[in-house]
Amino acid sequence: MGKGGGCVPSKKKHPTSAEDAAGTSNNTAPIAADEETHATPTVTESSENAQSVAAALEVFIVFYSMYGHVEKLAKRMKKGVEGVEGVEAVLYRVPETLPDEVPKIKAEELAVADAILFGFPTRYGCMAAQMKAFFNSTGQLWKEQTLVGKPAGFFYLSNKSFYKLVFQLLQALSRDNDKDKYCLQFELRPVKESNWTAITQLAHHRMLFVPIGYTFGDDMSKIDFIHGGSPYGAGVYAGDGTREPIEIELAVAEHQGKYMAGVANRLSQG
Repeated sequence: MGKGGGCVPSKKKHPTSAEDAAGTSNNTAPIAADEETHATPTVTESSENAQSVAAALEVFIVFYSMYGHVEKLAKRMKKGVEGVEGVEAVLYRVPETLPDEVPKIKAEELAVADAILFGFPTRYGCMAAQMKAFFNSTGQLWKEQTLVGKPAGFFYLSNKSFYKLVFQLLQALSRDNDKDKYCLQFELRPVKESNWTAITQLAHHRMLFVPIGYTFGDDMSKIDFIHGGSPYGAGVYAGDGTREPIEIELAVAEHQGKYMAGVANRLSQG
């Protein structure tokens, strides 16, 4: 791991205003007022079409973010979800393992979601402990098979050192006719590690994993610069912790939100 690697929080990066230097929250409303985290699910009705009496579909965006990178993806993803008529997004944080006062989602609340997008930073190729602890709390839902058939996806913060190596290798291979082959292998390796370890959570609940594939377009595969995002879902490359999500990473997040909303919409119609 390099200094300030993706497996542990960077010591160079100071916590956002929602967290103090000890990693604890000192703000009960860290998300902007127009997009604040909900303590309980809400239901809205549309008055713009013939189905005004029907409740809107809800896509839960459930994430853990220590320094705000994954949260930025989540907010942009919310915009994508709500770009589909009749679907609304609800932002939730999973409980922090450190003391905090941020509103949290409870496992049983997942039951009312029409679709769920989980976001998290990676730790040694796996989801962060906070997200795993949340999944571990869903035992009653598993016992009752409450989440069976619900569509779900992932977005993540990736390891910085591996992507830096990938970029350097791809530059060195720029004259190789098989450059695209190397790109695919290097680009997907860390993503596969984090996503496949996360997919097991969905498998035990018999949820439906919904990746975005290559529906975003060719821009996601560009290797002119380092960026997150893959066929598995949106992602952000955090560097040493000071790097903020760039537009293509946010655009993929928005696309994933819209894509998931469309899937939820089609499933609701049978």
